Amino acid sequence: MRRFGHGLVLGKFYPPHAGHHHLVRTAQDRCERLTVLVCAASVESVPLADRVAWMREAHPDADVVGAVDDIPVDLHDPEIWEAHMAIFRAAVGRPVDAVFTSEEYGTELARRFGAEEVCVDPARTLFPVSGTAVRADPAACWDFLGPAVRARLARRVVVLGAESTGTTTLSRDLAAHLRARGGVWAATGWVEEYGRRYSEEKLAAARAADPGATWADVTFTSQEFPVIARRQDEAEERAARVGSPVLVCDTDSFATGIWHERYMGGRNPEVERIAALTHRDLYLLTEDADVPFEDDGLRDGPELRPWMTRRFREELESTGRRFLSVRGDRRERLATAVAAVDELLAEGWRFAAPLPENR
Repeated sequence: MRRFGHGLVLGKFYPPHAGHHHLVRTAQDRCERLTVLVCAASVESVPLADRVAWMREAHPDADVVGAVDDIPVDLHDPEIWEAHMAIFRAAVGRPVDAVFTSEEYGTELARRFGAEEVCVDPARTLFPVSGTAVRADPAACWDFLGPAVRARLARRVVVLGAESTGTTTLSRDLAAHLRARGGVWAATGWVEEYGRRYSEEKLAAARAADPGATWADVTFTSQEFPVIARRQDEAEERAARVGSPVLVCDTDSFATGIWHERYMGGRNPEVERIAALTHRDLYLLTEDADVPFEDDGLRDGPELRPWMTRRFREELESTGRRFLSVRGDRRERLATAVAAVDELLAEGWRFAAPLPENR
């Protein structure tokens, strides 16, 4: 089988899927050097930089470059072809020996590069998926998506609330309900509250110094809360990369800001900056009125629960986050949460349409 000096794989990768990765791996096996050119139009809803980063993560040994190409595709217009080629040549920056493609335009693309065409699985029999199919229904194509794309597309549902209002119970129940649906949903992840583990460790450290220490003897500093927020987000990101199209979280870094208020008496700009870095799709706020307070050794101040519930609601509203309050017994809360998640999923992912193509 012939080997080439410099190969090229070109595509929108909007978003990248298993078929794209198979194409790149095939090209890498046959080339001394491979350039992967990611072309994105300004109207598309996944930024070029993200697609380049995803492809670099998946193919660290390839030279992945990006270009903005806002020219509509018309395979029958030589002038439009040449306008595209000017963008391609500038981005690639050196002669190409072989063009690897699964697309019908591969022959002409290779000819214009003065390269050999290598056609790879044009019928998509190995990986029956396309970018169009992924954009139409990511959940149906989930098995064809890599970790970075899954992390971006997973619908993140956060359960948050004051102390002893059932956040952990509801988040666990919701994740278990989704996993029970089977199929792609069997991998639905659940992210625990890192702040609770952190609190357990602080109490354990206090008791190591004084066996009689209680939660009342534990103190926090403002500098600890950004640490909690970052580690919460890190756990969330890890889970999103390997789970189903829905990720269920028991609190998040946004909620950490309210907990900072509760313990330190004010907001923490660094926690707020961290919380703004990650998008969540739905918040479920557990109301305090219908859940009795239970002291598990890491809780105090039951009288603060109404205040915390109000502060969660105020911050959710002021920041424009999508949320729903949940009330009732355990079964009623789960039913409300499931209905809200199903409504979210029914809305779809809403990718912006790519530029029109005349093939």
